Amino acid sequence: MPIPKSLLERLKQNEIIARRFHEIEISILTILNFQDFVEKLLSEISTKFSVPYTWLSIIEESNITHYLNSIQDSDLLSTSTAFLSKDDFLGITQNRLKPILANKQLDRFDPILPAVSDYTIGSIAMAPITLDGEVVGSINQADTDTRRFEPGIDTSLLEQLALKVSLCLSNVTAHEKLKFLAFHDPLTGLLNRGVMEKILQREFLRSKRYHIDLTVIFLDLDAFKSINDTYGHDNGDRALCHTADCLNRLKRDSDIVARFAGDEFVVILPSTNRTQAESYIQRVKQELANHPLTANGQEFHIKLSHGISSVFEKGMDSSAILLKAADKRLYKEKQNKSADN
Repeated sequence: MPIPKSLLERLKQNEIIARRFHEIEISILTILNFQDFVEKLLSEISTKFSVPYTWLSIIEESNITHYLNSIQDSDLLSTSTAFLSKDDFLGITQNRLKPILANKQLDRFDPILPAVSDYTIGSIAMAPITLDGEVVGSINQADTDTRRFEPGIDTSLLEQLALKVSLCLSNVTAHEKLKFLAFHDPLTGLLNRGVMEKILQREFLRSKRYHIDLTVIFLDLDAFKSINDTYGHDNGDRALCHTADCLNRLKRDSDIVARFAGDEFVVILPSTNRTQAESYIQRVKQELANHPLTANGQEFHIKLSHGISSVFEKGMDSSAILLKAADKRLYKEKQNKSADN
């Protein structure tokens, strides 16, 4: 019995679709950074399948949110990524991992739409994606045509795409974590000493060349050993993270905060004189005084000592000397405090 023509056409169409999905998989398989991965994925789906709207919805509490939020210069990402709460996401999917197709009551999908979108949707396909077994969001497609993603059509290829995306996402995340640890302190999330020294060298040369201010603050926590001994090392870590957060929140975008070692931090302040640097660190100290930590039912305050050096002081012939001068002044302040006590 000959195979019906309609069935042959369907088989041929499925073969074309499968090949296109395979091409998408190949194109994203070796990408190891979030921006390129997401941009390539969305553009490939949109191009190969002529889908008017393709975007990602990401659960705000997921592990990848901060990676995507850190991408500043992608127009595609800003218009094609939506963030929503886990409760809102599960309210739509009802905790199902299979793709969802719909062409009616589409307003229930509003939480997964990008904030800047003006999509005219007739039908939608929502395929959940996972990272290390946990749902982190979905890859979504929509069309003005109500029949494009009509409920009841075969979703096996969408499931395969979501699985491949999830596997690739795991690779990208692992690589991004390694890259982050190469440049950042794992406890506080601040830049590490090696990166800080390179940035200071760059800013020092720029300051000398263009004759603009550059100030460095070297600081540490007073009686940090006592915090560890009295409240435990976990609370010592909390104190370091609390200090790092305060330094970060009160700085300008152009300023650099780094963890130097132990309880020591360095702040690089481009286009900043000594008076302005002193004002900044006093604001930090006041903020810490206003927000003590609590451990074992007791409050404890974080107090800082600091030293400041400026590029236009006599003898500041290198970034290393500039940093050493701030360190010496920190040490002197520590000595003065010890003498007063």
